[in-house]
Amino acid sequence: MQWHLILSTALVYLSFFLFLFLLGNKRKSMSITNYSVVSEFVFLGLSNSRPMQHFILSCSTISYISIVLGNLLVALTVTFDSHLHSPMYFLLANLSIMDLCFSTVTVPKMLSDLYSGKNTISFQGCVIQIFILHVLGASEMMLLIAMALDRYVAICKPLNYLNIMSPWMCIWLVFGAWVFGIIHSGFQLAFVAHLHFCGPNEIDSFYCDLPWFIKLACADTYKLEFIVTANSGIVSMGTFFLLNFSYMFILVTVWKHSSSALSKAFSTLSAHITVVVLFFGPCIVVYMWPCPTVPVDKFLSVLDFLITPLLNPAIYTLRNKDMKMAMRKLSSQFLSLRKI
Repeated sequence: MQWHLILSTALVYLSFFLFLFLLGNKRKSMSITNYSVVSEFVFLGLSNSRPMQHFILSCSTISYISIVLGNLLVALTVTFDSHLHSPMYFLLANLSIMDLCFSTVTVPKMLSDLYSGKNTISFQGCVIQIFILHVLGASEMMLLIAMALDRYVAICKPLNYLNIMSPWMCIWLVFGAWVFGIIHSGFQLAFVAHLHFCGPNEIDSFYCDLPWFIKLACADTYKLEFIVTANSGIVSMGTFFLLNFSYMFILVTVWKHSSSALSKAFSTLSAHITVVVLFFGPCIVVYMWPCPTVPVDKFLSVLDFLITPLLNPAIYTLRNKDMKMAMRKLSSQFLSLRKI
């Protein structure tokens, strides 16, 4: 399981370069049309006030540094501590990698825009950002389902846990999550591949996403907006209810066998339930709420990219004795190496 970092990174780069190739072909085909293609988009950001932008820049920088350090610490702790080479921690390390990538796709660009005042992104950059965001978002949904499966087997079928959740099973679950994310994102962008952009180019946010991207097209996109939004919304809602049902099923199963073990099972699952609510809440509102206001959209975006990836490592580690002990051990080893 020590090479899960290589597997995850390789899949990210594979999807990234594959889409760059497809995007290059799409742009070549668009260049022969009679449309004046928009070459860049302008982000309106979180605020027009310069003092407020400085405040947001300071807070966001601190938050992003914490996200990088926290998620890297979780991934490295699981990788280098042999006591944590179990299915639950393997999936947790991959969740940390996805959270880190999810924030990295948008937050550094936002920080650069706030610092320089140049709030633009190229057409290619916008489409690539949308593609990677949807790959990571859908992959993380599937990974959360895999983590729910892991908890079900561990709590309800403990004697068969290591046989069911074997190392190859865990690797296939992570691989399947990435494949689903790539397919979902490609399916989403297939609907907008024919769109042309020749007029407005302002996006009232700090990153690119399909709901705003489609509205800027020079065509009647009402049906397309409905299809794309419904696709993401159904995936989000379906996964959310499936996860909640699975956790309820686990608790009911434990209660039937031993009511005294219910509190222990709920304590184990509470971290997973919290992460599910934090991750899916903003997604459901953005894609399923018919007319979300701009301030709500922006608040949920900040929650998705700056708060949730920061809270996930804390939620999973602060209540886990094994993780805290492993982190202390890794920290002491690092300090001893610095002294040498």
